[in-house]
Amino acid sequence: MRQTFKPLREVWMTMGIKKIDTHKGRIVKVLLDSRATELFMSKGLAQKREYRLIKLDRPLQIRNVDGTSNSGGAITYKVEVNMFYKGHIERVRMDICKLGKTDVI
Repeated sequence: MRQTFKPLREVWMTMGIKKIDTHKGRIVKVLLDSRATELFMSKGLAQKREYRLIKLDRPLQIRNVDGTSNSGGAITYKVEVNMFYKGHIERVRMDICKLGKTDVI
């Protein structure tokens, strides 16, 4: 079960994400939420930018900040990207789900 929690205040920043296979990168607006249980990328961003989706072995249920099930359904895919910020680069996994207007949490 993956879940995000409503932060006491929202903290936004910009950082880069780069595709593992093509090394094409872009700057994205990221919601920092230290109470999220995982990293998430919106389904819309993943499709629009043609990230290589990796199918999960089994679907993961997700809950919204208010405890309701996500309208996008269970998480069935993930992406692996290089995330970079001020000279630091890290390979991360992001679960793909419906995030509304947010691209990355």
